[in-house]
Amino acid sequence: MSSVDTSIPDEIRSVTEESDADRLSKDVIFELLKNRRRREVLSYLLETDDTVTLGELAEQIAAWENDTEINALSSDQRKRVYVALYQTHLPKMDDAGIIDYDQDRGLITLADNADLLMMYLDSDTHQQDRWDRWYAALSVVGAGLVAGTYLNVPPTSFVPTVAVTALVVGAFLAVSLVHVFVNHRLQQVVDGKLSRIE
Repeated sequence: MSSVDTSIPDEIRSVTEESDADRLSKDVIFELLKNRRRREVLSYLLETDDTVTLGELAEQIAAWENDTEINALSSDQRKRVYVALYQTHLPKMDDAGIIDYDQDRGLITLADNADLLMMYLDSDTHQQDRWDRWYAALSVVGAGLVAGTYLNVPPTSFVPTVAVTALVVGAFLAVSLVHVFVNHRLQQVVDGKLSRIE
C-alpha cells in the first residue's frame, strides 16, 4: 500500500470544475508552490521550454535532490521521484491547468496558467532589469564629453559646450523615456497576470 498522498485539495479540484479555467486563486497558487518538487518541475519545464517525458523529468529532479549527475543515480532514487511525480505532483498541476500532462504517454508541457506561478519563482532564466548599466554608461560618456569641451580636448573642443550639454541631457531624457515605456509595458503584463488571480 502506498503512503503517497494522491488526494487533490479542494482548492485545486474547484479550478477544474469552474468555467473560468484561466483564473487561479492565491490558495491554489501557494498550494502548488509550497512543494519543492512542483517548483522543480516548473523550473525544469521553463528551462527546457519543450515537451519532456516523465522519465527525463524524474531523473533530473532526482539528480538535483541528491546533488549528483543523472548517470550516477541509483534506481531507488529515480523510482522514488518518478512515483511521487506520477501519482501526486503532476496530476495536481495538471488539474490546476499549470501543465498539460498526458499520463498515458508520460509527456509533460507547460500550460497556459503556468505564467501565474512563474511570477513567484526566483529563476535565473528570467530577464533582469539592468537599466542601472545604461544610466552609468551614459553618465560616464556624458561627463567625458562635457569635461572635454571645458578643457578644449579635441574633438570636443570644436563643439560648443551648450551643444554637448544639450546632447547629454537629451540622451538622458531619451533613455528615461524608454525606461518609463518599458516599465509601463511590464506593469501591464504583471497587472494582466494578477487580474487572473482571485
